[in-house]
Amino acid sequence: MEQTESDIDARLAARLRALRAEQGLTLDGLAERAGVSRSMISLVERGRSSPTAAVLDRLAAGLGVSVASLFDGIGAEQASPLSRRADQREWQDPATGYVRRNLTPPGIAAPVTLVEVTMPAGARVTYDTGPRAAVIHQQLYVLEGEIAFTVDGGTVHLRAGDCLASQIDGPSGFHNPADRPARYLVAVATGPARSGAGTAKPGIAKG
Repeated sequence: MEQTESDIDARLAARLRALRAEQGLTLDGLAERAGVSRSMISLVERGRSSPTAAVLDRLAAGLGVSVASLFDGIGAEQASPLSRRADQREWQDPATGYVRRNLTPPGIAAPVTLVEVTMPAGARVTYDTGPRAAVIHQQLYVLEGEIAFTVDGGTVHLRAGDCLASQIDGPSGFHNPADRPARYLVAVATGPARSGAGTAKPGIAKG
């Protein structure tokens, strides 16, 4: 069963509208929170524009959720504890060509969301979002190739088999420095804890 990119954009648009409505936010209110123009949000919510990964990150931060949660429910008519490979929908960033696929069964109450990402050779995805309403707890595990991950102004280089745990509460970025695609898993959980508030924050060596 194949799902077109336009269909995914339409479902993503509906998800964004629903989350905004749940929080009682107007377009202007979300624009102020997310740092994304009202017109851009309107285009995305009407399925008239395919957002980049950076724009999705800003919108997610403005809504107090993770990017992964924006894709929750896409590709499933009802919640199920089983997510078959054929039903796991892929989304491609129009700016960089990186492809993300939510592995966690959509619509279930899971504390952690698992995402698989394929990053093209030389590609770089930068998220410039500032402090978030809720910290994103993340574990990054490289399956193939290598990834340079930047957070808090520090960069760590990861190769196949490496796993990094971190908190995301500011700008971050992923870069594939190699001449072949990289594939990695990201486990994401959203929580209220912030660094310095009782939760240890893994350090990243600057470089």
